[in-house]
Amino acid sequence: MELAHSLLLNEDALAQITEAKRPVFIFEWLRFLDKVLVAANRVDVKEKQKKLVEQLTGLISSAPGPPTRKLLAKNLATLYSIGDTFTVFQTLDKCNDIIKSKDDTPAYLPTKLAAVACVGAFYEKMGRMLGSSFPDTINNLLKALKSAESQGRGEILLSLQKVLSGLGGAAASCHRDIYKNARSLLTDRSMAVRCSVAKCLLELQNEAVFMWTTELENMATLCFKALEGSNYGVRVAVAKLLGTVMATALMPKQAAVMRQNVKRATLEEVLELMATGFLRGGSGFLKSGGEMLKGGGSVSREVRVGVTQAYVVFVTTLGGQWLERNFATFLSHVLDLVSHPRATQTHVEAVYSRRCVSFMLRATLGGLLGEKAQIAAGKEICQAISKQMRAVEAVVNDISGENKAGAADVSASQHVMVCALKELGSLVQSLSATASPLIQEPSIGLLETVTSVLLHPSMAARLAAAWCLRCVAVALPYQLTPLLDRCAERINNLKSSPEAVSGYSFAMAALLGGVHQCPLGIPHSKGKLVVSIAEDLLRTAAQNSRLSLQRTQAGWLLLGALMTLGPSLVRYHLPKMLLLWRNVFPRSQKELEAEKARGDSFTWQVTLEGRAGALCAMRSFVAHCPELLTEDVIRRLMTPIECAMTMMSHVPAIIKVHGAHLKASAAMVRLRLYDILALLPPKTYEGSFNALLRELVAEFTLTDNSSNTTTSLLRSLCHYDDSVLMGSWLQETDHKSIEDQLQPNSASGSGALEHDPSSIYLRVPVGEAIPGPLPLGVSVIDASVALFGVVFPHVSFKHRLQMLDHFAECIKQAKGVRQQAVQLNIFTAVLSALKGLAENKSTLGPEEVRKSALALVMGALDNPNPILRCAAGEALGRMAQVVGEATFIARMAQTSFDKLKSARDVVSRTGHSLALGCLHRYVGGIGSGQHLKTSVSILLALAQDGSSHEVQTWALHSLALIVDSSGPMYRGYVEPTLSLVLTLLLTVPPSHTEVHQCLGRCLGALITTVGPELQGNGATISTIRSSCLVGCAIMQDHSDSLVQAAAISCLQQLHMFAPRHVNLSSLVPCLCVHLCSSHLLLRRAAVACLRQLAQREAAEVCEYAMSLAKRAGDKYSVWKLCSDIHDTLGHMLSSLAVEKLSHWLKLCKDVLAATTDVGGAVAFEVEKDEEDSEKKDEMDDDSMFTGLGEDDKSKPSVAPRWVTRVFAADCLCRIILLCENADKTHFDLAAARSAQAKNPKGDLLVLHLSDLIRMAFMAATDHSNQLRMAGLQALEDIIKKFASVPEPEFPGHVILEQYQANVGAALRPAFSPDTPSDITAKACQVCSTWIGSGVVSDLNDLRRVHNLLVSSLDKVQAGKGSSSQLYSESATTMEKLAVLKAWAEVYVVAMKIKKEAESKPAKPIRSGDDDEDEDDLGADVLPPDSLITLVQPELPSLSRLWLAMLRDYALLTLPAEFSSQLPPDGGAFYTPETIDTARLHYRSSWAPVLHAVALWLHSTGFGAGEGQEEVSSPPSKTPGLPQGGSSTTKTFEESVKDRMHLMLGVSIEFLCFPRPEEPIEHVMSCLQALCTLLESPCAKTHIAEDQLLAVELLNVLHRLLLTRDPPAVQLQVTAVVQETIRAALDHLQRQRTNKGQEHSVVQRNVTFSLASSE
Repeated sequence: MELAHSLLLNEDALAQITEAKRPVFIFEWLRFLDKVLVAANRVDVKEKQKKLVEQLTGLISSAPGPPTRKLLAKNLATLYSIGDTFTVFQTLDKCNDIIKSKDDTPAYLPTKLAAVACVGAFYEKMGRMLGSSFPDTINNLLKALKSAESQGRGEILLSLQKVLSGLGGAAASCHRDIYKNARSLLTDRSMAVRCSVAKCLLELQNEAVFMWTTELENMATLCFKALEGSNYGVRVAVAKLLGTVMATALMPKQAAVMRQNVKRATLEEVLELMATGFLRGGSGFLKSGGEMLKGGGSVSREVRVGVTQAYVVFVTTLGGQWLERNFATFLSHVLDLVSHPRATQTHVEAVYSRRCVSFMLRATLGGLLGEKAQIAAGKEICQAISKQMRAVEAVVNDISGENKAGAADVSASQHVMVCALKELGSLVQSLSATASPLIQEPSIGLLETVTSVLLHPSMAARLAAAWCLRCVAVALPYQLTPLLDRCAERINNLKSSPEAVSGYSFAMAALLGGVHQCPLGIPHSKGKLVVSIAEDLLRTAAQNSRLSLQRTQAGWLLLGALMTLGPSLVRYHLPKMLLLWRNVFPRSQKELEAEKARGDSFTWQVTLEGRAGALCAMRSFVAHCPELLTEDVIRRLMTPIECAMTMMSHVPAIIKVHGAHLKASAAMVRLRLYDILALLPPKTYEGSFNALLRELVAEFTLTDNSSNTTTSLLRSLCHYDDSVLMGSWLQETDHKSIEDQLQPNSASGSGALEHDPSSIYLRVPVGEAIPGPLPLGVSVIDASVALFGVVFPHVSFKHRLQMLDHFAECIKQAKGVRQQAVQLNIFTAVLSALKGLAENKSTLGPEEVRKSALALVMGALDNPNPILRCAAGEALGRMAQVVGEATFIARMAQTSFDKLKSARDVVSRTGHSLALGCLHRYVGGIGSGQHLKTSVSILLALAQDGSSHEVQTWALHSLALIVDSSGPMYRGYVEPTLSLVLTLLLTVPPSHTEVHQCLGRCLGALITTVGPELQGNGATISTIRSSCLVGCAIMQDHSDSLVQAAAISCLQQLHMFAPRHVNLSSLVPCLCVHLCSSHLLLRRAAVACLRQLAQREAAEVCEYAMSLAKRAGDKYSVWKLCSDIHDTLGHMLSSLAVEKLSHWLKLCKDVLAATTDVGGAVAFEVEKDEEDSEKKDEMDDDSMFTGLGEDDKSKPSVAPRWVTRVFAADCLCRIILLCENADKTHFDLAAARSAQAKNPKGDLLVLHLSDLIRMAFMAATDHSNQLRMAGLQALEDIIKKFASVPEPEFPGHVILEQYQANVGAALRPAFSPDTPSDITAKACQVCSTWIGSGVVSDLNDLRRVHNLLVSSLDKVQAGKGSSSQLYSESATTMEKLAVLKAWAEVYVVAMKIKKEAESKPAKPIRSGDDDEDEDDLGADVLPPDSLITLVQPELPSLSRLWLAMLRDYALLTLPAEFSSQLPPDGGAFYTPETIDTARLHYRSSWAPVLHAVALWLHSTGFGAGEGQEEVSSPPSKTPGLPQGGSSTTKTFEESVKDRMHLMLGVSIEFLCFPRPEEPIEHVMSCLQALCTLLESPCAKTHIAEDQLLAVELLNVLHRLLLTRDPPAVQLQVTAVVQETIRAALDHLQRQRTNKGQEHSVVQRNVTFSLASSE
């Protein structure tokens, strides 16, 4: 390869190598040339130009492959634009002659295509320099276009696109010709050609005015036709064309308009045209009248999805500001689409149309608008909803029935409601706390509007409204409790309206389901409220038949939702629930038989719905409260469940009697039953296996089901990597939510809340915005398949055999489409069963079971449906895994070998090649080693079969699986495989993207196999390495984004093993470009790769990224993507923050300061320093930045959203931490100034202090609660780190003093009554840090912050249940404990200062001025006990609260077996219901309180004389013990003993085994508390008298000494030991004097403990 690196092609070297290696050699030379020409000296190039041109033009006729001809053309064009141009026309003529040639043989095609590529490249590079030659060239290309085959058509069109882009407006004379010729190819049968036409026309519309004026309607019709039967690539390309043309028609480009006087289209016309596609598809407008009247046929789904994407392109092209101004029009237009009868012909079509409209709204609103504009949009949506609702109410209240058309309007309005409410919910949720103006402004009345829809006649609309309320509650948790109360009140008041019962119960269920996203929770009493409402509904259901159904459903729905609150709450209601469940079902067989004969169709419907509801609530219980599932509870649950199973067999008879409308309710019962059984251990219901399996098998083999419904689970049971084989089964893209509706399985992508109302309270599946349960028919089959997988491993072999034989029979019986459906379902079930076997580590069974299974699977390997072949291959692999016998595997492999050697048809060759891959995948390298050679040789042969690209794809995919699973055993086959991969990359046409994707997979697997060897320098390794790099280069240049993504991950692998050989200078800019690609998978690959590079070489990454200043970002916030971006930035931050400090700080500041006031679109000033703005955009990537580069000033970027601002505040804390670890000068102003004087470039944190404070202040006072938390955290960090930094200009003062107003102002809002508890708790922490830091020495200044703490102390003393509660009791606990902890910390500091002041020698009395001067400068201006005077007045109440808190803590730390001894009504600060969460809050705040109590006891002599009037202690008249009577009943000795036991108990319990996650400060606090305690005489006597206690304490301390390292801890331990021994000695002394005789026992004890603590 090295020989290829020369300016001229090394022809001698080329002649010496083998024929097979020449294409690679030539490609490598062209790659080298491509890099060198741009950088080379012009004189050198001109000297060798003649020879170079000869060599390059010579290559044209050597039949080069696709990547080679692309590079060849690029190099020729570059060469002419650098060197002399006079021979360019000769070369051009030569190319034109080749194109004109009549030779149509396949062998000559590559030469023709190379000439076509060169023509395109020349014009693109030199454009108008080629002057008047273009008409001939274009005519020549168009002529060739007519006779070319599909590959040629595609390439010619792409060349025409380049010609057009090079010539610009100059080619106007040819525009019509190109348009006429290209137009008809938009409906070509080759998808690749359609894509090329779309790209060519997109280029044409830049200059060809007629396309978006006179031809506009024809263009639209053409695009709709092109979308029919399209694939994903075509939809994206055509949508881009259609959207752009429509946008241009509305706002033409200035230059084009100047030249011709054009009539602009109006917005109405343009939207009307787009709507035709959405509603009528490609059928055109001129259908014969009769068909139009009949509303003939529905729109093809591909057209609808394509047009949906075009709408998004249309709005995105016009930009955010346009959308802001025209949002009302756009909204009413898209909502009209979904209310049109053509869009909602069947229920599933209606759901699809709703999905499309939701997608349009989310993609435009969510991506293009800033927060301010989003709020305005929310307002518009509200108005649209209330307008619809008024119309509906008019119809519903119209009793006379005059309004006949009304009924249709109501059913259409439900779809409008669903779209509007869904978007409103998503909007509020993404705005989070910044949405509060939208909720609070009365003129908008958002909550009233949304709640009014809860009474809509249609269930879908009611559910959407409930979902929207859940979004509001999650975004603004303070709304949660009031909303619940409001709904509860309305249900009670409107009990007689069926809609109200249904709507408000949906809303309550949705709100309860949202609680888990609100960390502060809801008050415990709400659980009781829900249970009482639900019980009441179930009890009164039978009273009024008009309401029976709704009340039954509502009652059970609420109970199911209640379960999501978790075991701590459900525990209290469990007995009642078990009773309710038991009563829904008949008690005995006899009753069951009896009820069959009774009842009419309505009572049966209510009964079935009630039982389905009960089972659903059970399922929710089992799923959300696994801790409560004791043996006993399971036994009691099984009674109703077994009854339900028996009932299943009676249902068909009941349906026969009472009519088919009961089928849905019966299916719902089955669905709920399967769901709950899948969650319970199969052992509990093994007695019912036979009956159950009969039901399950009948369910998915469609025995009683006339429709051909297929399961949706096959996709998830097949391997994720196989998606490339299943063709239409799209990988993840930005359009996933609408593309899903084009998948082949039943009702795919038609998820909607109304299919299963219980999903409103469940967790939303990852990656979805809103739960979308599939229609009931599909859900039941899915549930049966899943349960079959759970049960199968526990069934006897005999039954397994029966079932497998039955499956084969079912497939044989069915015909045509039905057979495909049955087979799909059976295969999914078999896969589910095999997966279950593997997870249970059990085997398939004896020979006959295997035979039956194998016959089933082998039969499907030849099925024409690729999805089934995939499933069969997967099943074969799984089978080999569970059988696990070498002979069985050998037999399976041999069958496939024989088949592949003889078979010639595509189907069996693809199926069996996948079978080989799957065998290796599941058995691994060791188990299938002996077949490796044969497998590889067969697959390598198949991969070269150029006649069928499908065979190549499947063979390469299987090869990749084998390489992956064989590991080092594959090492011997690496070279031949690699050379095949390269050959194919150089020869397979780029339009066969699947083949290229599989080649990428193979290359990645090969790189991993060679692994760290790639660093070596041997000849073979160098060849392998350069082959890998060439392969990556070819794929990077491919037009398909998935292939580019594969190239990036291959380079990422290479970088991991051989970092020196990956050229970052070209890779990083390329990754930065991909970050704003429109393809999700490519963005994901780029971010993942950048993340790895940033971990290793952040500095280089930044350097190369510098040149790329502004970047557009990610419109759809994809969770995984964001976390990777955060990581990447994190790595860059950790390695560069300290060197480039001011950059990063400026960056954080810009993001935090970006207010959203300027109409939601703040144009960031373009940074002079480009690297900085690169970083800024990196940060905004998750804020979905959509600025489109500097050239486009008309579309300012969106200001960073709150998520980004929170991230910036977190970065601030990280920067402070990094600086602390780097260098102490960052925190020393004097040193920093002198360092800066020496080196002005140096950058130190302390010099940016005012910025740090400002940023923390901005964050701490924001709307967004998350940002406030982050801001307070930053403020606390700043105070801690900078508190002791002196101010060099004013000795005796510290630099933070000047910022006290800012600190006070930042803290004040956190103490307002409506602030959430977690923020107040954090703010208390900051207060105590600030007061205790000693920054402020003036009492009056301290009072500001101190008053905040005093006010919150009053709140604590108010006691339980005084204020109306918004959050759960544990939130109150958290806030109260935070306040007490803050006071404790302040008190500890105050006492420390006081002690230090007392131990200093007293100052001489002042005399003269000089002394006073000194005094002013001395740090000691204040009387030493000043801080204590602030705490003193609160001490009496504080000490009482502190002791109460310690008592609580002591009880909470008791082991579980003592739980019966806990007080039944909770403690001073916790309620028994929230005991688990309360523990955590106590755990974080007990230590400072313990220390404070110890200090207080020591200073007051154990609170001596509290409550006894005669001793005039400080004004603490309050009883010291809130519990256990007033303190007068206890003697002073007893109270000392109690307190002593409490303090020592808490300390020893903690010191026995401090948890590793406990901060070391807690250990220190605890030891200091003990030390202080033992200094007081009462405690000394106590511990000396109780010798066991002393010994225990010394043992614990000894252990601590051995296990904890920091010297401070060890010193503190010895201090405590010292005090203990002093106490013992004093005691001994006293006893000696008392009795005068020696107590040898004590002596011995003391010596023992001394020895142990040494």
